[in-house]
Amino acid sequence: MSEFELGNRHVVVTGAAQGIGWEIASTLAGAGATVALLDVRGDQVDAAARKLRDRDRREHAAFEVDVRDSVAVGEAAKEILERFGKVDVLVNNAGIVRNTPALDIEDDEWKSILDVNLNGVFYCSREFGRSMVRAGRGSIVNIASMSGLVVNKPQPQSHYNTSKAAVIMLTKSLAAEWAASNVRVNSVSPGYIGTELTKLGLSNEEWRRTWFEMTPLGRVGDPHDVATAVQYLASDAARYVTGSNVVVDGGYTAW
Repeated sequence: MSEFELGNRHVVVTGAAQGIGWEIASTLAGAGATVALLDVRGDQVDAAARKLRDRDRREHAAFEVDVRDSVAVGEAAKEILERFGKVDVLVNNAGIVRNTPALDIEDDEWKSILDVNLNGVFYCSREFGRSMVRAGRGSIVNIASMSGLVVNKPQPQSHYNTSKAAVIMLTKSLAAEWAASNVRVNSVSPGYIGTELTKLGLSNEEWRRTWFEMTPLGRVGDPHDVATAVQYLASDAARYVTGSNVVVDGGYTAW
């Protein structure tokens, strides 16, 4: 079990103020890591980091960062590396979703989804990947989605699905490119997880019924179900795993 521990590791988690991102940060910290929590919501991410510091008595840190801004990501990476000395693990979790029929998607909405869900993943991977490649080790875990593998029913979200499919391919591409430097890159694809992002859908009786009927386990997952998959990929237990996509969806994509 010691291979799953993350003591003396320095971890960066984006979109860490709440939901899956917060659970990932909390779980990895619980495994011994010191975490830099990044989020566009400054007050919330400060509170999240403070909660971890009070619990673990380690120097977890908060950074207000918009992952759509490559310059801001670069500045944050520089500050985090100066503060921590190294980054062993990066978890690209920040993401947004909109449920809009394709014919009604305006250019700005299309771009906003791709900016956060895809461009943000690339910017963070590039900036933190530089130090990992130099160090000759590291692990990057991208939060994709089962929506990158199948088209969800009944909600329309072509831009979200497209962005997550692209994240899975970006994961494979970076894994192949950086393998010689011993930098592993994998993704986790959650299904329906009980977070703020799914609350609206669950409040729609048609959507809720369809989601549960199409999920063999018949329920939504918990953020911790995703966090433990991330912990595995971040740890030495997954030292021979790269370019993989771990699906955590209650069986949704099996049908």
